[in-house]
Amino acid sequence: MKTSMLRRLFVSVLGSLLLAACAAPIASREAAGPVTIGIIAINDFHGALEPPNLAVPAPDGKDGHAPVPAGGAAWLASAIDSIRAKYNDSATVSAGDLIGASQVASSIYLDEPAIGVMNRIGLDFNAVGNHEFDQGRAELLRKQQGGCAQYTTRQPCRIEPFAGARFRFLAASTFTGDGRTLFPATAIKRFGTGAHKVTVGFIGLTLKGTASLVSPDGIKGLTFGDEADAINAAVPKLKAQGADVVVVLIHQGGKTANDRPDPNGCDALTGDILPILSRLDPRVDVVVSGHTHWAYVCDYGTIDPARPFLLTSAGVHGTLVTDITLGIDPASGRVIAKQARNVIVQSPGYTSGRGTVVNTGVHPRFTPREDIAAYVKLYTDAAHALATRPAGLLAGPAAKPDGIGANSGGPLGNLIADAQLAATRKVGAQIAFMNPFGIRAPLTPAADGTLTFGDIYRAQPFSNMLITQTMTGAELKSVLEQCFDGNGPEQPLSPSVGFVYWYDRSRPAGERVPRMELNGASIRPDAAYRITTNSFLAGGGDDFTGFSKQRDAVNGMADIDALEAWLKGDTPRPVPMEQRAIDASS
Repeated sequence: MKTSMLRRLFVSVLGSLLLAACAAPIASREAAGPVTIGIIAINDFHGALEPPNLAVPAPDGKDGHAPVPAGGAAWLASAIDSIRAKYNDSATVSAGDLIGASQVASSIYLDEPAIGVMNRIGLDFNAVGNHEFDQGRAELLRKQQGGCAQYTTRQPCRIEPFAGARFRFLAASTFTGDGRTLFPATAIKRFGTGAHKVTVGFIGLTLKGTASLVSPDGIKGLTFGDEADAINAAVPKLKAQGADVVVVLIHQGGKTANDRPDPNGCDALTGDILPILSRLDPRVDVVVSGHTHWAYVCDYGTIDPARPFLLTSAGVHGTLVTDITLGIDPASGRVIAKQARNVIVQSPGYTSGRGTVVNTGVHPRFTPREDIAAYVKLYTDAAHALATRPAGLLAGPAAKPDGIGANSGGPLGNLIADAQLAATRKVGAQIAFMNPFGIRAPLTPAADGTLTFGDIYRAQPFSNMLITQTMTGAELKSVLEQCFDGNGPEQPLSPSVGFVYWYDRSRPAGERVPRMELNGASIRPDAAYRITTNSFLAGGGDDFTGFSKQRDAVNGMADIDALEAWLKGDTPRPVPMEQRAIDASS
């Protein structure tokens, strides 16, 4: 009897102790208040080591907007530090195009300094963008892993050994031949302990159309899948790993109304990201976007109440950084509050061909972070002799339209096409074409007409080669129809001198180029013509698959060398202002 009573007493005490032990963490979790996490986001940095002479239109503190000078890696670092200081816990992320189409001091050193800057800033994750593939798959892997193996025409590690990115590339929709993703699809970051522990899951990916935006040779064996499918496949996996929050980093985006230049607005949102967002798993909490170089902050729940996530984008070239604040209930594992704002990375004022932009006291001014400034100077000093070398004379500014006309080449497109025609006449070239999306900056000469190599490199930073091939008039018409076929963003190609074509959007697809002339004579469908393009277009880039046949193809010089030779061939070279792609739409 005594043994039996003792056994019942032991079981009773043990049960009480177990109940107490279980009850303590439950009570603690119930008592734990919301946990605040900061997500600090950028996109489309494009190796902008130095202030890019860009302004952000922002509220002027009165009733209008005024341009604010912004950007530069050292100023961006200080802006990120100031936001990070607000939070006990935060993550710093990018939605792609950290590299590629970069400033001279970054690009000629294979964007190693852009990676170095982000290592020093403390970036956690970067979703691969289309420009991450500009130098090909093997070089992109080197960016992550480090090392000095040479995969391009440029020699790596010329300034210092390259250790690779300390942050992680994510690529949920980029698949290799064996069905695996090129980089991890997701990542996890955990904050706090015990009842205050919070887990944030990240999904990173690029746009499905990346294959048409980069040279085909560099992405052989890779496929780019549907964005929404990749995200929706990753969400339950993150939830199974305990993610309380799901943040998507996607290199695709939208645009807002042109007449309201508010980096924190979301008026009349349009763009290729919208069909993706409409299909997303509702458990997504934040979507950090990019690619369009536009700035916005959107409460997507006002568009689709079933998907009340935040949608953000921070413009381009590090001129803005997005400060995202999340309040999380650790007991339920849900985001209970969220807000975001774009912070202008105000840096010194500047003067350009468009006038002078001065600093303002309405928005914070940042002091350049000393270690980043010194690191950038290491590379800009090394690049100085090359960047400042005279590269020819131009009679005036050669502009490329922006805003609503950004898909056309304008006078600068004409100038580049003329340069490419001149460089390939010896192999029979009669017509040359330049893709406007491949032009990255206008050409603005000094008062005496001088352009530097840095000036022309900013306009054409891709190091494409020229290819001249034979096409019939019918094939030429077919490829010009691809400018307007709706398979990709509309982009009227810029032709060389002597060639003019008319287009009419009101006609059916395939019949929108009713007229083409070369030196005043109509193009004959059955006649053969020698056509020059850059190697990107010749490989079918920007969805111009009609160029990819490359019949009787002859390889020529680099596109930037052709432009420099053209600028040095006449003093100064006139700017071709005439319309060569003529809109005949009714």
